[in-house]
Amino acid sequence: MHIKTNDTVEVIAGDDKGLKKKVLLIDRDKGRVTIEGVNLVYKHVRRSQKNPQGGRLSKEMPIQLSNVLLVCNRCNQGVRTGARLTKDGGKERYCKKCGTGLGPIGPSKKK
Repeated sequence: MHIKTNDTVEVIAGDDKGLKKKVLLIDRDKGRVTIEGVNLVYKHVRRSQKNPQGGRLSKEMPIQLSNVLLVCNRCNQGVRTGARLTKDGGKERYCKKCGTGLGPIGPSKKK
């Protein structure tokens, strides 16, 4: 899984197809990701001291991880990613289209 929180991703399936937004939360066990402003639903809230008005709150719900692609800074579009070793022994993500590094995956190995 090559997506982290605060990454910019592009939605490639569903009602919000084509949107490029920031990742808020990842559930690795279920393979789902919550993205800012994507897959909005209404949660009905009863009147209480905390919510004296009551009504409907809009909130993001998670979508399948397979429905998003990481956005490459150089290509400026959703791309497939791979993992490769760096010169210092660590791993990094890279864009399979242009070859640009997209940030480290793990720490570098110390000798």
